[in-house]
Amino acid sequence: MKRRINLYSESFSLLLSMGRQWIVLLILGLNFSLYGQVKTSVDTTTIRIGEEILYSLEVEADSTELVLFPEGQSFLPLEVIESYKVDTAFGEAKFRLIKKYGLTQFDSGAYTIPSQKIVINDRVYSSDSIRVEVRDVPVDTSKQKMFEIKPAIEVGNPPFDFITLLYWLIPLLVIGALLFYLIRRKKRKDAEEEELPPYEEALVSLKKLDSSNLLKEQKSKAYYSQLTEIVKRYLDREIDDTALESTSDELIARLQLHKDAGNFDFDLQTIKKLDSILKRADLVKFAKMDMAENQAVSDRNTIEEIITETHDAVPEPTEEELLQDELYAEELRKKRQFRRVLYGSVAGLVLLVITTVALASTFGWDYLKDNVIGHPTKELAEGEWYRSEYGIPAVIIETPVILERKEVEMPEAIRESIQASNFFVYGSMLDHFYLVVNTTLYKQAVDVELEKALEGALSAFEQRGAKNMIVKTEQFETNQGIKGMKAFGSFESENPLQQNGVKQNYELLVFGQQGAVQQIIVAYMESDPYAAEMVERIINSIELEVQQNQRTP
Repeated sequence: MKRRINLYSESFSLLLSMGRQWIVLLILGLNFSLYGQVKTSVDTTTIRIGEEILYSLEVEADSTELVLFPEGQSFLPLEVIESYKVDTAFGEAKFRLIKKYGLTQFDSGAYTIPSQKIVINDRVYSSDSIRVEVRDVPVDTSKQKMFEIKPAIEVGNPPFDFITLLYWLIPLLVIGALLFYLIRRKKRKDAEEEELPPYEEALVSLKKLDSSNLLKEQKSKAYYSQLTEIVKRYLDREIDDTALESTSDELIARLQLHKDAGNFDFDLQTIKKLDSILKRADLVKFAKMDMAENQAVSDRNTIEEIITETHDAVPEPTEEELLQDELYAEELRKKRQFRRVLYGSVAGLVLLVITTVALASTFGWDYLKDNVIGHPTKELAEGEWYRSEYGIPAVIIETPVILERKEVEMPEAIRESIQASNFFVYGSMLDHFYLVVNTTLYKQAVDVELEKALEGALSAFEQRGAKNMIVKTEQFETNQGIKGMKAFGSFESENPLQQNGVKQNYELLVFGQQGAVQQIIVAYMESDPYAAEMVERIINSIELEVQQNQRTP
């Protein structure tokens, strides 16, 4: 009986020990499965003060699972200086999410990066802790001299930049002078347009002369100068347009010619009276002879009579002459308007040139071209980007614009072997930026030779207009690990507006699968820095749909 009890005890103890082993194995297996989904790595375990450690967390999860990575300063005693975007890759029906952090420390010593918490759906996973070492920067004091700290000193105002002042002052002075000239000229023209008729103007001028104090102040020369100018100006506008520039004798001779020719019915006595007054005026102006006040007043009244008699002798204009005057006035108005438009356009052009030169001198031509004139690819690079899928099997790519589907004609022999072909494009060979995505799915599952596919793509690129191509090739691999071939270099595209071709750079990528070919072509201007940045972003964003099922006709 006692032996039987001992046997039962031994059996129970054996079962209990076996149960504990199964529990330990179960816990270890559970921990292994938990840690198996989260991988931790760093690019280095030894840095100098202030350098960056690239810390990576890699998680495998289904497409339906929600994954949350740690945020904020959860890596103490190390500091997070950059939290990079999550990279996504596909493999064996699962997502592989890679999150990277830039860490650093500004004190030397040995530190441990603590374990991080990653949430997948409702479960919390922990990463491994990693020990790193931060070293001092060695300083050779035998070669580097040490100096005492200098005391603080007051800094005066910066020196006056006279050159920069001239860049702005000279254009402003030129613009001001131009505006002053245009405004003054317009006022003068307006004054001429508001001028009184000749007879009325002469009477008004005589009244102004009467109101002056020239005779009382015994200024005979000034009085007779104004008196003769009034009568000459009247005759210049009404009778002979050379009266103002003529001498006294020349003016009397021309009036006599007009009378003899029958142009005007002058009274001979009127011409003689005018001749006498002009000769007395010449004696006063040139021989410095003083004239009595009563004689000057008499001459003034005689001049008014001469003007009135001449006005009565001038015949009234006919309807034909009035019409010609109206047409002439209209022509003058059109000429004045044309001159205003011309002067305004020239002033605007000069202002634009001066402003452009001033801005280019101050900020540089590149700044002016990019921010004022505008750069065609700068707006694309800095605008909204789109991540889209194109073709079958899909090319997943990030672009600054949505590509447009195009139909491409194929020979009948090639079309019979193709199940689907898709061609997506933005721009053209003559544009600043040209992007093409092409996918081809064959009816039969055939092995694609990348070298031949690349040669065919380059040949098709030449058929679209690429000339004098420089071709370099190399292997290319996407972030998913899919390998392909890459051709890059430069070419010239024919522009009908230019004699010489336009020099451009290009990158051409070809990927082959079982019965499928995927191609990406990017072309851009050689001297365009924004286009080069866009190409790098596009190439780095490429992901490919892997063709799983074999197609049959």
